[in-house]
Amino acid sequence: MIRWRAGVVESERNRWNGAVEYAVRLAEQDRTVRALAYTDVVGEPVAGDRVLLNVSALERGLGTGGLALVVAIPDRLPQDPADGPGHVVKARYTPVQTMVLGADEQESPHHDLLREADSVHGMPVVVADLHSAVPAVIAGLRADAAAAPRVAYVMSDGGALPIAFSRTVAQLREAGWIVGAVTVGQAYGGDLEAVNVHTGLLAARLVLEADVVVLSQGPGNLGTGTRWGFSGVAAGEALNAAHVLGGRPVASLRVSEADARERHRGISHHSRTAYGRVALVPADLPVPLLDGSLGALVNRQASELVDATGGRLRRHDVELTGLREALQLSPVPLRTMGRDLDADAASFLAAAAAGRYTAGTLG
Repeated sequence: MIRWRAGVVESERNRWNGAVEYAVRLAEQDRTVRALAYTDVVGEPVAGDRVLLNVSALERGLGTGGLALVVAIPDRLPQDPADGPGHVVKARYTPVQTMVLGADEQESPHHDLLREADSVHGMPVVVADLHSAVPAVIAGLRADAAAAPRVAYVMSDGGALPIAFSRTVAQLREAGWIVGAVTVGQAYGGDLEAVNVHTGLLAARLVLEADVVVLSQGPGNLGTGTRWGFSGVAAGEALNAAHVLGGRPVASLRVSEADARERHRGISHHSRTAYGRVALVPADLPVPLLDGSLGALVNRQASELVDATGGRLRRHDVELTGLREALQLSPVPLRTMGRDLDADAASFLAAAAAGRYTAGTLG
């Protein structure tokens, strides 16, 4: 299940919050590979260190996880962390299981606040399938606002488990576009940790005092080309959680004008399945008013989606004037499935439309 390699660190290539990318020489294969170390988990290698690597995804050429990952620095183990509160174990029973302090556990200073909490008090929760939609949604939230809303990001565990893998989150935090991030389920490394989506939403509202939550899986969407075999089905379950907790669920559509796969053209079948069949609660469905044949296709698909749910999904058409300019202000490079804003503008405009609509619902 795992392809192991040993290598020697040659140099540091890049770093961001919680992660460092290295050039590592594989002596047996006489080649250098890109390798990522999560410093809170394995420590921080330096040039000359021998490291053990997991190269499974790299060797298969996968987009998901397609880097070598540093598993250990065997000759220079990191010091034990200082003893402190926290007994929530994430990535449970894997060789790199991690112990964190959950916002909702008994040792947390927020436990009393969250113990009987049962509502997010009407807070909008914008749910997206792909992690790449997150900065575009926030750009839309900020586009027309006199004062930027307090946005929290909740990362579910359908993609990457360590939030440190996401340079997007690190840059959004540095730019002040989010007030914090909450990692839920098996995901870890956020400003707050929570056991599940429900307590993650409560923590975002009550602890981070967010006006809006944007929720998606981490980087690394998994799909199999089958009707149900994709990690984004959890987007429908997130809408259910937002509704149960008294929030305002908003379904951000996954749209593409450039994807070569027919099932993702216009409104992706991921959105049609997650929002049309997995979600069982009323939710807002912002629909971008795109031009031309793509706009006609998205309009038809959105109407079919609303009709299929008996009106449970409430359609809201969103004008796109000024949103491309808002997207160009993103502090994060916009990229989805290998395509940037120029290559697949509809993808980012649809996410920004969800943000613009949501901003209009804020008091």
